[in-house]
Amino acid sequence: MPPKLGILAGGGELPWRLISACKESGREFFVIAFNNQADPQLLFAAGGENMPHAWVRLGAAGKTLDLLKKAGVGDLVLVGSIKRPTLGQLMPDLWATKFLAKTGAASLGDDGILKALIKALEGEGFNLLGIDDLLPDMLTPQGVFGACQPSANDRTDIKAALAAALDIGAQDIGQGAVARNGVVIATESAAGTDAMLAALDPLVGGERSGVLVKVAKPGQEKRADLPTIGVDTVSAAAAAGLSGIAVQAGGSLVVALDQVVAAADAGGLFVIGIDPAVP
Repeated sequence: MPPKLGILAGGGELPWRLISACKESGREFFVIAFNNQADPQLLFAAGGENMPHAWVRLGAAGKTLDLLKKAGVGDLVLVGSIKRPTLGQLMPDLWATKFLAKTGAASLGDDGILKALIKALEGEGFNLLGIDDLLPDMLTPQGVFGACQPSANDRTDIKAALAAALDIGAQDIGQGAVARNGVVIATESAAGTDAMLAALDPLVGGERSGVLVKVAKPGQEKRADLPTIGVDTVSAAAAAGLSGIAVQAGGSLVVALDQVVAAADAGGLFVIGIDPAVP
């Protein structure tokens, strides 16, 4: 029997899917649901009314650790999106204050913070897992998923956006970029992919063009914050008039692959899993 799993739950569907998988497999788990981040409706839909859990504010790290230890958690996973708060919003407790001071987290990007956090959690005695260790079927497959195929122009856009995504990733800024007609027109910031796509001019007539590329940051900590797409990503790309989406095969996640394929086919977009070394 595997150790009890602690689930540090942020927003989106991933915590719901992981809790559902634990229930199905019979694995014991305990959920730390972060206030103003996790979706209570999704969590309880998966775990039921008697789901073992606690709601904790993001900055109450000491309380989180105490709860996990009292629950007998051995393995730990960070899952779901986290909206990065300001220091004032975070209201760090003593443990979090010491962590911020020791790591200089205020000057770090998301991956730098996550690497430091995982190291600190391991120092507390937990075994950190990646979501792909627990839900391997969600890893992005290689090649085209649906009915739509990328054109030669799309392939050019993939290469341009990939180079830009890897560049901002190396700076720990973001994981995605958009190129159209071989020119990079948008790069992801801390605001995320949805905000980047929403800022693009919507499609008004004409043919679709341009590609969103999402890949892991070079040297990224793979146990947290893997690039992720879902139906909402497809909808946002379609509204922006893009031709398709390229994501890192084996290094990113697709939430509800069948639904993503259906949405892409319906919207006339391609979705493809690529190797960043050979786009």
